[in-house]
Amino acid sequence: MINEISKYLQNHIQTSEHDAIIFKNKLYQINKDHFSYIQENSHPLTYVDGGQAEIISSANFCVTFIRVIAVEYPTKKISKKEFYLVTTARSENNEIYYQSKIFGDTIIDEQDLYISSEDSTIKTGKERAAISTIANIARRFAELSLASNYQHVLLDGSLDMKYKNEEKYMKPHFASLAKSSSLFTSSGNSPVVFLNSIGPEGTWKYFINEETSFVKLHESAKHVFRFDGNTSLISSLIPNSKDALFLGYPYGLILADNLARVSNSEKESLRMKFLLNKDNEKIVKYLQTSNAHSILDSLSF
Repeated sequence: MINEISKYLQNHIQTSEHDAIIFKNKLYQINKDHFSYIQENSHPLTYVDGGQAEIISSANFCVTFIRVIAVEYPTKKISKKEFYLVTTARSENNEIYYQSKIFGDTIIDEQDLYISSEDSTIKTGKERAAISTIANIARRFAELSLASNYQHVLLDGSLDMKYKNEEKYMKPHFASLAKSSSLFTSSGNSPVVFLNSIGPEGTWKYFINEETSFVKLHESAKHVFRFDGNTSLISSLIPNSKDALFLGYPYGLILADNLARVSNSEKESLRMKFLLNKDNEKIVKYLQTSNAHSILDSLSF
């Protein structure tokens, strides 16, 4: 059966020599003239990333631990901000809103997280957004807030704004590098795979528009990444993208991701501290309304 699946995929992945990238509802014809070589530069640069862990949650409240990290290169100076985000549901004008309170490093405005559960930017299909969604917004805002303290900065992901109030935290000098891309070509192909197959030797960037390019940051790298923002920073990524851990990916982002990540053991430790607090007996009862999946996951036969 696996062989049948493989053959099916091979026959249904479309390729074309003449293709176009679909980007923000526009077609950009692929043109080899849009490739250019990247000259290495060692300009100072700061890498920013964040991590989070849901400590406890129910249908009407959620407690999340969020950590954001900035790593300066070449000094490797590290800045860290951490906070708990407590989000609760409240009824207003016959509509459910999510309201958040921050405990810890207050680097974002709590009012920017006040949002209707039916807001189109966060809801999934016809269903209202889960209350845990607000933590994703808070982490994004915190990453952007921390990044605003630096002149030359690279964030993980893209600079596409999808959340309400996100524009308050976005700065014109930001740049970002996305490990994955959901973009398509007009034939249904992946632009990352296609560009890598027709690109020149060495390190290069492929121009889409003034805001977005695709980049290959090491001559032997197998990965091509989407780059958004300040293109003058691309050359500074080359000397930091030579580590064998992830050839062609800036080590600064690897380090920032590792330092910001909240491990399962840390998450469980934080969770137990909360659950073992005798003052939280009433709150624990609410957890029983949403823990059915975790019970099933723990079963073994």
